[in-house]
Amino acid sequence: MDPEPVVLLVDDEDKIRQVARAYLEADGFVVLEAATGEAALAAAERLPPDVIVLDLMLPGLDGLEVLRRLRERSSVYVIVLSARTEEVDKLLGLSLGADDYVTKPFSPRELSARVRAVLRRRRQPSGGEEEIIELGALHIDRGRREVRRDGQPIVLSALEFDLLCALASSPGRVFTRRQLLEQVWGYDFFGDERVVDVHISSLRRALGDDAEAPQAIGTVRGVGYRLVEPGRP
Repeated sequence: MDPEPVVLLVDDEDKIRQVARAYLEADGFVVLEAATGEAALAAAERLPPDVIVLDLMLPGLDGLEVLRRLRERSSVYVIVLSARTEEVDKLLGLSLGADDYVTKPFSPRELSARVRAVLRRRRQPSGGEEEIIELGALHIDRGRREVRRDGQPIVLSALEFDLLCALASSPGRVFTRRQLLEQVWGYDFFGDERVVDVHISSLRRALGDDAEAPQAIGTVRGVGYRLVEPGRP
């Protein structure tokens, strides 16, 4: 039997943590709590969680800085939780490596559903999928969740790896944003389809790819994205 997933809930408001914790534990998650950014980083180091629910408006070390530091050493799934509704704040959180975004006030049931959705991404290759994919200079090992380009390791977040694997499942095929959302984020993703664009940009940076002259990920304007097949335009 698999162990129960661990969720680290980071918010400086006791009442929010209590309500969210009650719903998450009722859904079978083990919940850890932190009220500050410093405590969150220490907890994540001490017992690495499966998902972090991270408030942006924390005292002292704010949520964006916590997210930045987490991404320097971890690919843990992060759901940003904040009262901020401005588009720039949402996109900044996503660009720093957040996997999803929930705006306060929120439904605890929706939060729990989002946690379940990100955990569904941790799927192993099925019998019909190749565990090792070689595409020119790109080497993808699904089982080890490792990526190399020209023999050099590429550090990706968990979501970026899953996004790359979705594209690599059918090189050359154009995937719409909705198709990528269904495959990577889960069919019950609640957010804006433009989240795909943000993570494609992040994935390109990690791969050292150029959107204007792509060698890895191509854009089909008005449609979506595809993994470039070696030797083909």
